[in-house]
Amino acid sequence: MKNITTYRTAESVSPKHPDKLCDQISDAILDAYLEQDPNSRVAMEACGGHNQIFVVGEVTSQARDIDIKDIVKHIAGDDIKITVNVVEQSPEIAQGVDIGGAGDQGIMIGYACSETPEMLPREVILSRRLNQFIFTKHPYDGKTQVTLECDGSNWTLNSIVASFQNTSQKELNELVHAFIEQESLPGNPELHLNPAGDWNQGGFDADTGLTGRKLIVDNYGPRIPIGGGAFSGKDPSKVDRSAAYMARRVAVDYLQKRQAQEVFVRLAYAIGYAEPLERTVIIDGKPELIEGYDLTPRGIIKTLDLLRPIYEPTARYGHFGEGFGWDS
Repeated sequence: MKNITTYRTAESVSPKHPDKLCDQISDAILDAYLEQDPNSRVAMEACGGHNQIFVVGEVTSQARDIDIKDIVKHIAGDDIKITVNVVEQSPEIAQGVDIGGAGDQGIMIGYACSETPEMLPREVILSRRLNQFIFTKHPYDGKTQVTLECDGSNWTLNSIVASFQNTSQKELNELVHAFIEQESLPGNPELHLNPAGDWNQGGFDADTGLTGRKLIVDNYGPRIPIGGGAFSGKDPSKVDRSAAYMARRVAVDYLQKRQAQEVFVRLAYAIGYAEPLERTVIIDGKPELIEGYDLTPRGIIKTLDLLRPIYEPTARYGHFGEGFGWDS
């Protein structure tokens, strides 16, 4: 039977993209609270654009003198108007979390595959590594996108898109070719470099951003389904963050123990209830019940040591495959 050619595409955005700036603001604020009080309850959202940043959320913490505006300026710059509206966590939500229950209902997806050393889809890693390669030389707002052409187990580069602020098409062309050569990537891809023309206005000067708007970039790329919950700005009592990290750890463990090609994990929770309602692992297409893990919020927090100020770096290039504790 003849192999059918398929295409796989993923994108990456730089840390100076408006949405990623908002993610970093939310997680930097979370880290500031956790540094003083590891038991802080934090849910922080940022929305920014056109010389203004709005920070809203809920915090219950013993931390004091957290200068949210100073944190925002450190990430977004001094010349920006900042509005902050932060209140205490709802006592009706807190009562379920206080006894060890999940902070909300939700479905969390974990994933790992054998395609790359990072145990992520190849198109995700290539688009991310290309973005990081360009960003190292040109640390501005930017996006990359890679499309692979796959024929059975063989693959080649089909096309590459790269749009970066303050970076000419000529510079991008040199960088993309240098990346292809450095990584010894097969194929002769069609290149779309600053396809709308070179541009100098980026970040919050050109566009708006919002915490949690780059969910597919944060997760596993468009090939893999996600539960839908955002990560940034949320302390680990929120299972849409902590259980997603645990689902990745479980997926990695099963991939390695079973020498599998692909592992999916599904966890589901109800607010105020500690044990997951679903705990499924699918190993190369065969489902099993997950065994041998404490999947309660408290168990996850203890296993992954999550009550620490470790979150701002996760908001830059994705929460998986970057060497975090839940990746191995």
